[in-house]
Amino acid sequence: MSKKRKKKKLKSDGIQSAIIKCFLKNPKKRLNAGTLIKKMKIKGNRDAVHAVMVNLKNEDFLRQVSDNKFVLNRKHKLAKSGKTDASGKGKLVYQGIVDTIKSGAAYILIESMEDDVYVPAHALKGAFNGDEVEVSVVYKKGRRPEGKVKKIITRNTPQVMGTLTEGKKKFANLEPASRSIRAEIKVGKEDYNGAKIGDKVLVDIIHWPSASDQPIWGAVKKVFKGIDDHNWTMESILVENGFNSSHTPASMKEAEKFPKEISQEEIDKRRDFREILTFTIDPDTAQDFDDAISYEEVEDGNVEIGVHIADVTHFLRPGTALDEEAFSRSTSVYLVDRCIPMLPERLSNNLCSLMPKVDRLVFSAVFTFNKKHKLITEWFGKGIIHSDKRFTYDEGQEAIDDKKGLFHRELNVINKVAHKLRKKKFNDGAINFDSDEVKFKLDKNNKPIGVFVKQRKDVHLLIEDFMLLANRRVARYLATKDEENPIPSVYRIHDHPDLDRVSELAEFMKTMGIDLDFSTPEKVSESYNFLAKKAEKDELYKLMMQLAIRTMSKAVYSTDNIGHYGLRFEHYSHFTSPIRRYSDVLTHRILEKNLEGKPFRADKNKLEAKCIHISKQERKAMEAERDSIKYKQVEYITEHIGEEFDGIVSGMIERGVFIELTASKAEGFIPFDSFRGDFSLGDTRYKAYSRNKKKSIMMGDTIRVKVVSTDLKNRQIELEVV
Repeated sequence: MSKKRKKKKLKSDGIQSAIIKCFLKNPKKRLNAGTLIKKMKIKGNRDAVHAVMVNLKNEDFLRQVSDNKFVLNRKHKLAKSGKTDASGKGKLVYQGIVDTIKSGAAYILIESMEDDVYVPAHALKGAFNGDEVEVSVVYKKGRRPEGKVKKIITRNTPQVMGTLTEGKKKFANLEPASRSIRAEIKVGKEDYNGAKIGDKVLVDIIHWPSASDQPIWGAVKKVFKGIDDHNWTMESILVENGFNSSHTPASMKEAEKFPKEISQEEIDKRRDFREILTFTIDPDTAQDFDDAISYEEVEDGNVEIGVHIADVTHFLRPGTALDEEAFSRSTSVYLVDRCIPMLPERLSNNLCSLMPKVDRLVFSAVFTFNKKHKLITEWFGKGIIHSDKRFTYDEGQEAIDDKKGLFHRELNVINKVAHKLRKKKFNDGAINFDSDEVKFKLDKNNKPIGVFVKQRKDVHLLIEDFMLLANRRVARYLATKDEENPIPSVYRIHDHPDLDRVSELAEFMKTMGIDLDFSTPEKVSESYNFLAKKAEKDELYKLMMQLAIRTMSKAVYSTDNIGHYGLRFEHYSHFTSPIRRYSDVLTHRILEKNLEGKPFRADKNKLEAKCIHISKQERKAMEAERDSIKYKQVEYITEHIGEEFDGIVSGMIERGVFIELTASKAEGFIPFDSFRGDFSLGDTRYKAYSRNKKKSIMMGDTIRVKVVSTDLKNRQIELEVV
């Protein structure tokens, strides 16, 4: 039996030192005195530790986020200190992720730092977008931190798309399709693999150089014959963000082995919902149906509403090629015209998909509501369903609105319950994060011939509310099954906003005549919901809401359950989309094992490592989706060069302003030197002033612009003021 580690008794100066070290190691965590004592394993009076934390707050090292919780102030000089580099000249060294920009320079994203570190192209040492690097950082008064890459720790670009161009006798050069790759890449003749000069190809990187002035060597993996610009760009966006449109042969082979029929032995293990009214509601283009809703009236006038989720874990077994690839991808990727599924199509669009009129295996969360729509009981477990109807969102809305519509009565009861769940969520302080979702109308050649904003109706919110309910209750079940020794699980967490950034936004809003209370996290959520309500009819408030969202932390996956600030849920996980999210696969596995009896505990460290990987993959998938939307927006505007549009100032940098065109939501750029008055950016990124300070440009200003030019490769639109 292992001996318990004895707690150290520290003097007051030792306690302060230990507290500082603890916050530096946990730069994003909100901690109170009791938690600190446990983390530091010290003997200490809570009041004494709290008093030291108050002193550190008075010295601006900590920020107080509630009555007893504190968080590191990342603007404090101690928070910005890292190890000193070997030169001894006081430069600080950090580890971070490279995020390249179109000029060839990059910003290094460092988790513990408020500001990203700017690195010019010549100082990147051959690092690519997404690489993990060690960077030395210099702080200059009044400027963002700047740095130089000292070492590349991990390469994260296994493949590159591009065009083979003429090189020397024994090799060709690769002209990368990616805007972020400016390195020299060569392909030896022995690695052409049937490709010819001028072909568009996918290349595997087979050798990274030891010095930045040496070439990178690759081998042709795939040749794209006769591919058009649209499909080439979509493939390039996928590869640039670390995804592949094809699944591995090994996982495809495993997917083909599963039988179509469900054995009676498997059915006997499960709760049978096949005689209960069940349906799915999804977008009209969807093929992978993750979730279904069932409805049954039971005794005492109560209703039982089931949330049935595709039982992916029945097919996805740990240690298989299918599971390894699913984890590697961690998510499906949605581009403007296609979905690249996490699982091979035989599973995602067939065996796992909850299609109508066929039996399907599910993992269910069944909730009983009384006549007042109050939740009174819940049940979790494996089941089998037979969906009666597949509704599109439009069809589902028609059924709710039309008294003669299919399942109208049942859908209206479900809708009333959803309304009550939604009302409670917002009464508890949840933030309404609804924002415009841009969609395109494409012709037969995938050319955008129209742009529109997706409308969210009752039926969309109904499905969302029940998915939130299932995710929340599953998380609560796992978190409270053994509160003394919590079960490691995968939580979807969302930290409090950065109150310094919120304060800066509040000051700007006052200049716009918007005076809101942002003094506490609770007041922040109230004020953001006020903005969201006004944004429904006012373009200025819509932009303010976008700026508000930028002050928020990003939601991530973690085993450390700090709750979800934006939704105001103490416990929240992802359970409802295992076809397209690996996080949900993990939640299903953990829940299944913990329904069997005594608590099951996975290795928390290994689970946390998986959470970090899944969160990174999610960010990459979101970036790929944004890239594809941006490309189509620029392509659409290309047909309108010389035309005038209304727009709103949506962003500012040192060189000029970004304008979001009101109709298409496309964003273009106007350099400051195009304005009369020699403008430059003010102290914040919300306002610019002319040299004589008599004129200003502010975020949210409406402006009439003309399209001057477009650059499809770099996804840029150049505008001028009318």
